[in-house]
Amino acid sequence: MKSLSVIVPCYNEEAVIEITYSRLKTVLNGLNRETSIIFIDDGSRDKTLEILTKIANNDKYVRLLSFSRNFGHQAAVTAGIHNCDTDLAVIIDADLQDPPELISDILTCQENEQANVVYCVRKSRIGESKFKLWTAKKFYRLLNRLSEIDFPVDTGDFRLIDSRIIQEFKRFKERGKYIRGIISWVGFKQVPFYYEREARFAGETKYPLKRMLSFASTALFYFSKKPLLMAVGLGFTAVVIGLLMALWYIAGKIFGFTNAESGWTSIMIGMIFFGGVQLLTIGVLGQYIGILFDEVKERPEYIIETAIN
Repeated sequence: MKSLSVIVPCYNEEAVIEITYSRLKTVLNGLNRETSIIFIDDGSRDKTLEILTKIANNDKYVRLLSFSRNFGHQAAVTAGIHNCDTDLAVIIDADLQDPPELISDILTCQENEQANVVYCVRKSRIGESKFKLWTAKKFYRLLNRLSEIDFPVDTGDFRLIDSRIIQEFKRFKERGKYIRGIISWVGFKQVPFYYEREARFAGETKYPLKRMLSFASTALFYFSKKPLLMAVGLGFTAVVIGLLMALWYIAGKIFGFTNAESGWTSIMIGMIFFGGVQLLTIGVLGQYIGILFDEVKERPEYIIETAIN
């Protein structure tokens, strides 16, 4: 039987992490295969690291990586994959919104389909606001329209990947990772697994609006050049409108159907419009230049302070 690791990124999960470990161990003990759990503490400020340290010291099948500070959810998942050496790996969050009890069914799906990736598709998302549900739905569909490849919609990082995907993932060097996008980009056989997503067991979301926007920005600018084309299109549209306005006022001056000198309102509207287009275009270019700036510095994605097992 193929060996299995469960990768669990954690940030301020003291209220739930012991329950998460207990449920994971119950599931893994029921599998007839070699298993382990990789917990990644992403610079938690509560007792998460203390609890995980006790767990790892008492269970040799639990591996713990602790960051020197908070580097973010995607960096934590990346560290887990980088330190994974099993045949299969399941990525799951610590908040129990994605039930660990589904792992057995996901493994069965992978074996039946002989898939390299089983990505979990949410049929519903219990306990989340209408605003978050609506924005998530629109974001994934917008990203698909703008991206050069198709991403599965209504999915998160909860998924199973095999050793081929793990090895290919380790070759990616970019710092600002959108992991579910990278895994889709890699290709091979990828199949869906549909499930009901539960409400958080305890604690609060680690993705408030600010982080959601940052995450969406990373996904968009790392996987699509179409915003640049949109900026070019806006610039071209602005030039055409400017030329048409100029011709209109010149013709009006010659033939007397408008008064070009008294057009203060139209001049101000034109200035605001063209200024807005220029700022938008510069902003889009700035995002891509900022990405290049971060990449050329070649700073590590994360720093591991301590490691157990």
